[in-house]
Amino acid sequence: MSRQLSADGAAIPRYRALAETLAREVRSDYRPGELLPAEARLAKRFGVNRHTVRRALDELVAAGMVTRHQGRGTQVVDRRLDYAVDAGSKVTHNLAEQGLATETCCLEQGLREPPEAIAQRFGLAHGEPLLCVETVRHVDGAPLLRLRHWFDPRRVPSWCERYRGGSTRALLDQHYGLRLHRRRVRLEALPADADDSRLLQCPHRAPLLALTSDNVDAAGRLVEVSVSRARADRLAYHIDFDHPTTDPDEVFP
Repeated sequence: MSRQLSADGAAIPRYRALAETLAREVRSDYRPGELLPAEARLAKRFGVNRHTVRRALDELVAAGMVTRHQGRGTQVVDRRLDYAVDAGSKVTHNLAEQGLATETCCLEQGLREPPEAIAQRFGLAHGEPLLCVETVRHVDGAPLLRLRHWFDPRRVPSWCERYRGGSTRALLDQHYGLRLHRRRVRLEALPADADDSRLLQCPHRAPLLALTSDNVDAAGRLVEVSVSRARADRLAYHIDFDHPTTDPDEVFP
């Protein structure tokens, strides 16, 4: 693979030139879900070492064009997944309706002192704990969402003995008779921190979409505050206003 020059005459790093070539091929020659050739085949084809190929593929991963799957290879990303946010929408159900396989893994759970803003939502005294459940959700084998659920522990006794992963909404319904709906949502953009980068397999400081939801029971009592952090290159939210509210704080506190 010969050296390429930028517009100002400077040599373009070999991995970046390869990334540009692969990006063009992905756009023109591959369908969503198809796998790229193995790194060894790409290295032989372009006359470069596997380290150069790996760095080039890193560029495509960072751009949201492909994802890596252990044991399977590098797969072309379909598009940004479209997730509808309304009072009763459920992430797992929403994605399943799009024909996507989801898996939610529990990272850790237990009583923990919440951030001040969340403590205030629950009306807690200083130092009073909530049940914190941390999960990561994979879609078609690739990590997409990192979630932190803050529950009123009095409403979900023995939660840690029951929950091992999967849909938290399903467990709330089946074991506690709680069908929650969103009362308030806050959406903001944040850069990925070190933990996000590791768990979501994205570059450090890559753009994330953070969605904070106050989730209440049928009587309007707060049971959960959930905070999800999603890769902005793989997920898009849309919010429907079929039932507009006169109180803007109901959407953006």
